[in-house]
This record gives sequence, C-alpha cells and structure tokens, in this order.
Amino acid sequence: MSLNRREFLEVTALGGAAAAVGCGAPAPSASEAGVPAAIRALTPMTDGIVPISRDERLARIAKAQQLMAAERLDAVFMEGTASCFYFTGTRWGQSERTFGVVIPARGELAWVSPKFEEERALELITFGAEVRTWEEDESPYALIAKIVKDRGSRHGRIGMEERVRFFIADGVRKASPGAEIVDATPVTAGCRVYKSPAEIALMQRANDATIEAYRAAFTTMREGMPQGELSANISAAFRALGFDGGASVQVGQWSALPHGSITPQALREGDIVLVDGGTGCEGYRSDITRTTVLGTPSARQIEVWNKELEAQSAAFAAAEIGAPCEAVDAAARAVIEAAGFGPGYRTPGLPHRTGHGIGLEGHEWTNFVRGNTTPLAPGMCFSDEPMIAIPGEFGIRLEDCLYMTESGPVFFTRQAVAIDQPFG
Repeated sequence: MSLNRREFLEVTALGGAAAAVGCGAPAPSASEAGVPAAIRALTPMTDGIVPISRDERLARIAKAQQLMAAERLDAVFMEGTASCFYFTGTRWGQSERTFGVVIPARGELAWVSPKFEEERALELITFGAEVRTWEEDESPYALIAKIVKDRGSRHGRIGMEERVRFFIADGVRKASPGAEIVDATPVTAGCRVYKSPAEIALMQRANDATIEAYRAAFTTMREGMPQGELSANISAAFRALGFDGGASVQVGQWSALPHGSITPQALREGDIVLVDGGTGCEGYRSDITRTTVLGTPSARQIEVWNKELEAQSAAFAAAEIGAPCEAVDAAARAVIEAAGFGPGYRTPGLPHRTGHGIGLEGHEWTNFVRGNTTPLAPGMCFSDEPMIAIPGEFGIRLEDCLYMTESGPVFFTRQAVAIDQPFG
C-alpha cells in the first residue's frame, strides 16, 4: 500500500548460462506437511503483474546512448548482470568465459559469446541481432574492441559497467591500443537510479508481498522456536504468495548486530525479534525490516523502539526534492544522538548509513549517508532504515522503502505503529 509522503524465476546456471527473471513461485499445496495454517491460508499475489515492456527497454538504451555522448564514450560493455538485464532483459551468469553486450554510442548493440554457447545465447537475446562468438583458443577481448571500432570510435574511450571483472576490462584495454578504459557508472546509474512508473509498480508488488509474508509468519512465533524455523516460515509464506523470498531472523542480544550472527538462537519470552528480508518481482526488489518482541515488551524496549520510529520518520520528512542525500542521514542521526546515543557511528547508536538505493538490486545507487550531496529527484528509490544498536542488549531497526515523486517521498509500505503492532 502507498501512503503519500510515505524473480519468480531467476534461473542462472553455473558457468555462464542465462537467467529469466520474473515473479511467481509455485505455491505449496494446502496440505503441505509442516506448514502452519496461517501460511496455508495465503493465496497468490501474482495477478496483474506487468513486465517491463520492449518499448521501455528501447528507451533505456536510447537514454544510455545520450549519456555516452555527454560522457564522451564510444561504447559501454557489460556482462550479463543486473545492468544488462535492465537494458536488454537478458541475464547470464559470470564465469571465466566472457559473455556480455556492447552498447555503442551510435548504432546497434552487439553481443560477445563463447562459440559453444551461441545457440543458448540466441534463445535468450531479444535486443540486438549481432552475436560475435569466440572459440576457446581465441580472444573475446579482441571481439569487444572490434565491435567498438566497427561502430565508430570518436573519443577513444570505452566504458566498463561497474561489475565487469578486472581481467575482462584489462583484456579489452590490451586489445584496444590507444583507447582509454573508464568507469561507465555515469551511464548505467544515470539510467537506473530514476525508476519509471512501471518499475515502481513492480517494486510495490514486491513490497506488498513482503508485508503479507511477514504478517502471516509472525503469527507463528512461539516460545523456544529456533530462529531458522521462523525464517523457514517466512520463506514458505512467500512461496504461498507466489514469490521467491526470505528473511534473516535475529533474536535478543544478537539483534544488536546490524547483519546478525551465525550463533544459533531461539525465541524467548520478552526477547526482541528482528526480521530483515524481501523478495523480487520481475527482478525488482523489496527490503523490509520489522522489529517486535515475543510476549510483553519492557519499558526499555518500548522507549528505544519509539525513538527508532521517530528517527525513521525524521529521515522521511527530510527527503525533500532537491535536498542532498546526506540530509536524510543527518535527520535520523540527530534524533538518535539527542536521545543520548552515538555520536556518529559509535554504539550504542546508529552504526551504519540511514539508507541505500534499491531497484533491480537490493543495494544500488545512491545512499543516505554523510558526504553524499546527490540531490533527491523524482524516481529515486531508497530504504529508510536507521538503527539503534545496543551491543550486548538488543537492536531496533525499522526499514521501509520509499520512492521520490514530484511532491516528495512516498513509502511503499505502512510504517510500523508500535513494538507490538509491526504492520501499521
């Protein structure tokens, strides 16, 4: 649910095979053994999902080419990662064998593939008719350099998407005498940071499904429950809803560690329970944290939980169009420090940034963090997740994601209301 101001399939075969990304996982049978009734009662939430259209991907490629011209780049090379999926709808696992796409500043894109993978590549590629292949004793880097040359090298600058491995970038450099190999992030992030209405809609569905999965799974909490059982119930709830998702569970003192502990834990009366996870819809991610208590909370837990909610709300209020990203972090941190925690990243207090970008990846550009002066603009999406970590005692984190509109931020999900009302 949106408040103003407030994949299924990702199949990547190891060693270089491709993946399709969507929503929907097979729902378990109503009689599936061991699944709690609250989860068996869930029904799929996959109706009406609209994938990213071909026209939208073509528009993304056109925008990337405009940005390349502004950055004086002849082309951008990317492996089969999230950016490749963003522009072309194709994913391909990373292995020692180079596979990827060249998007030139002018002309049609072209692919580079191992020769023995050509038929599989042709099955998966829907943008760009040209696939240049290399045999095991040949150089894929020379192919990449030749594509760039054939499309017209005006500036002698080839961009590498940020997840391209060094050995590939270095190989292209050696195969391109006189050319400069540079970071392509101004192009890839320059497109991906600003989400379209279609992207927002997919993220909304992922967030809605996450809340419903949590809501059902939280009803199964009981004294002595191993953390892994609660986590498994959350995963089962996602499957019942038609999604592939999950969440980590941290209990009591271990909730003070931002990313938890490998120490086996069990739920006990009066313990804090922190759940952090999400799912994807056509590749677009959710990321939600809820912190509650099993049984009756103490006055101390309520006090700290309420302060955390205040910090999250302050961050949201500071997320105004044109404001620098660091102002959002500062707003949340000011609330926490005024309560006697910190300062800075010291604990007890807020040990990490207030939020991160989110989209096709759970963490992407850009961040709510001190020193980031990037101005907030429509289409940007972030997590809002300050935390109060008290080592040896407990931690409270509330995390909801937001998207920026022309009039300010909108939460994808309702904020929690109280420590014993985690779903608004």
